[in-house]
Amino acid sequence: MRYAWIRDQTGYPIRRLCEALNVSASGYYAWRDRKPGPRAAANARLLERIRTLHVQSRESYGAVRLWQALRREGETCGRHRVRLLRRAHGIEAKRRQRYVRTRATYQRVPPAPNLLAWPFSSTKPDAVWVADITFVPTRAGWLHLAAVLDMHTRQIVGWAMGARADQTLASAALRMALERRRPASGAIHHSDQGSQYTSGAYQAELKAAGLQPSMSRKGMPYDNAVMESFFSSLKQELTHHERFADLDEARGKLFDYIEVFYNRQRLHSSLGYRTPVEQERLASA
Repeated sequence: MRYAWIRDQTGYPIRRLCEALNVSASGYYAWRDRKPGPRAAANARLLERIRTLHVQSRESYGAVRLWQALRREGETCGRHRVRLLRRAHGIEAKRRQRYVRTRATYQRVPPAPNLLAWPFSSTKPDAVWVADITFVPTRAGWLHLAAVLDMHTRQIVGWAMGARADQTLASAALRMALERRRPASGAIHHSDQGSQYTSGAYQAELKAAGLQPSMSRKGMPYDNAVMESFFSSLKQELTHHERFADLDEARGKLFDYIEVFYNRQRLHSSLGYRTPVEQERLASA
């Protein structure tokens, strides 16, 4: 540490600084001119790969997910080494502190039964879809995002954006999902009890598509935990750190996040650190 401090000083004679810190000038020069050892050189190379992947992952990966990304590229380092290098060089994921709010359940029958149970899973693609709506702030007002997610692949199969969080927006996301995927009759569609999903028009679309409605208990967002997880990732990795001038700018950034990054590039721990597209290909094989 003393040698490093001396190196960083300018405008003072080296010998005078060495005398002040009670170290030898010859020792300082030997330290300064010493070439890094194999371990230090390997760490420097690995650090560059960590920094590159940190940027490519949009600064969203924690130590374990980043370690898995390095392994996919052929690195044989341990996760603790990755964690230590990240910590030593101030490389952190863009995250806000999470706050958990607990609510008591309401004792009334939902419009549709809750067909999902923990642990939330699906044995094949397009057997269970979950849907919900969130909002994104812009300087020109709120932009609402309706999304439909496939439980098996964690892929966003349908989405729609608009200035109003109404049934029309939810139906637009559902229609995109149906056009892309065409699930078999009897597949489950799970949502909360929002008016967008309990409306007669939306329920009629589910019936026409052969989808079986399922709904969370009132006041229990954890019944739709997989969709809540997607919205959390979206906000932690994008919207909490962006300031959108208007709705059009927000639309462009959300499209890029969903279709380019989330579905095709982001590694998901629940999928064994595969992307949703890779999980779909694995299921097809």
